[in-house]
Amino acid sequence: MTDRLEAPPSAVIDRLFAVIESRRHADPATSHTAKLFAKGTRKIAQKAGEEAVELVIEAVRGKRERIVEESADLMYHLLVLWADAHVRPQEVWEELARREGMSGIAEK
Repeated sequence: MTDRLEAPPSAVIDRLFAVIESRRHADPATSHTAKLFAKGTRKIAQKAGEEAVELVIEAVRGKRERIVEESADLMYHLLVLWADAHVRPQEVWEELARREGMSGIAEK
């Protein structure tokens, strides 16, 4: 069996997304993810935004360890946001692949 740390990053995200999806109808008293789903899209989006701001603050401060931690927090909340919107990680990977090799100006 492949070590989890040796798996491609997309596999880690896919596993986390599956866990998040499994918590959609779980008990909000025992699952943070279920609690977010119960609070609705606005709260989920707010949490993703808060984590993005925290990441930006740590990037400006140049705190590498905190950047890693806040990036993980943002990724988790982004995955909850995707699940709430019924967006699968594969759709995002496909969009990134479509954009690969385009210049930023051509894409816009």
